[in-house]
Amino acid sequence: MSKLPDDSFRDTISTIDEEGKRSYIFPKKPVGKFYDKRKLLSYFLLAFLLSAPFIKINGNQFMMFNVLERRFNIFSFPFWPQDFHLFVISMITGVVGLALFTVVFGRIFCGWFCPQTIFMEMVFRRIEYLIDGDRAQQIRLAKQDWDAEKIRKRVTKWIVFFIISFIIANVFLAYLIGSDKLIEFIKEGPTNNISTLIALLIFTGVFYFIYAWFREQVCIIACPYGRMQGVLLDNKSINVAYDHVRGEGETGRAKFNKNEDRAALGKGDCIDCKVCVHVCPTGIDIRNGTQLECINCTACIDECDTIMEKVGLPKGLIRYASEDEIVKKEKFKLTTRMKGYIAVLAILTGVLVGMLFLRNDVEATILHLPGQLFQHKGEKLSNVYTYKVVNKTEHGFDNVTFKLIDPKGEIKLVGSPSFKVPRQGLAQGTLFIEIHPAFLSGDKTELKIEVYNDKKLIETTTTNFIGPRNFN
Repeated sequence: MSKLPDDSFRDTISTIDEEGKRSYIFPKKPVGKFYDKRKLLSYFLLAFLLSAPFIKINGNQFMMFNVLERRFNIFSFPFWPQDFHLFVISMITGVVGLALFTVVFGRIFCGWFCPQTIFMEMVFRRIEYLIDGDRAQQIRLAKQDWDAEKIRKRVTKWIVFFIISFIIANVFLAYLIGSDKLIEFIKEGPTNNISTLIALLIFTGVFYFIYAWFREQVCIIACPYGRMQGVLLDNKSINVAYDHVRGEGETGRAKFNKNEDRAALGKGDCIDCKVCVHVCPTGIDIRNGTQLECINCTACIDECDTIMEKVGLPKGLIRYASEDEIVKKEKFKLTTRMKGYIAVLAILTGVLVGMLFLRNDVEATILHLPGQLFQHKGEKLSNVYTYKVVNKTEHGFDNVTFKLIDPKGEIKLVGSPSFKVPRQGLAQGTLFIEIHPAFLSGDKTELKIEVYNDKKLIETTTTNFIGPRNFN
């Protein structure tokens, strides 16, 4: 049995030529059952990505990542700065889940679910096929002089790319600042929101640069996930893999000749047509084995199956398989490492779900004003505090008050005896707490305070009261 090629191919990269200049990849348009499934999934995910910031459930934007105001909505569930620990746990859970997915299925996330791949392959690349043609036409057009045909196609493609990049930038901005604000800015006009317009144009330029020039280099060079998979994969992981045992045979691959018995001559089933190379969106040769550039898009599977069917050889020369399945004919089974990831993921998911159910819709924080000692108010002692009440619900509170439960004392708000807290908003101010020294347990006494809205208890919090060391 022949061996796989040496690792010299790892010293080069498909998007850079020998002189170190940008080398464009012109992949053949994929056709096949896997590509059809990818299209259906991609259209669904595109609809989700483009609509998610404009969908609201119970008044909450379905997905929002407002970094500036530190407010996040994930599946309409709002996260405030006070919920940052929940957000961190949810992100860790997602990372562990992605790691488990990679250990089992390799880089399939990149080829089927990643927004970069979906927009590149299912939007921009398909527009390119429509305007420039398939692989052969694109190569010819790239080498062609700048005549009327090339100028017309290039300008048309650039304009369409820019328009789509502008649309993506608007959706991206809706994720960051909220769809309501974006719509409000659009209604007010660009002249009234110059800073937003500048940010929008910057985002448009970034997306245009990625999809018009940088393209697959995001997956090959920039994305850290491709490097991460190198330490996660093993011989048990299922990848898009070339069956080198069957493909190389005893004497290696060879061109197809219908008048010969390939098996008798020891030739492998690979007829060296290189269609799997031509269709690859990252420009690799899958026959060289597992490579970090492979995004498991399955385009090579579809093309190879088509060729095998034409020459009368069994399909599946390139397929989803692990190295052990190809070499040792072992069926897939969960390894100890996979079980460990599953256990960690189950624990994290349980903790996250529990914390989400235990999370309060209202959070009140009362803090002693720094640098301020107690004051005497007749027979009582007084401390000054700042308060902050966060309302995470979709209905406002119009008559919020505080009540000191333990120990006995009195709370006095600065200004009005009550205040309002808007929906998805917060209220803050200053208050005094007066307590008779007889009810204090020392120089620092813990206070229990209840928060009411129209006599309905909405939150309970604690703070400390500073008193003298000696009451006598």
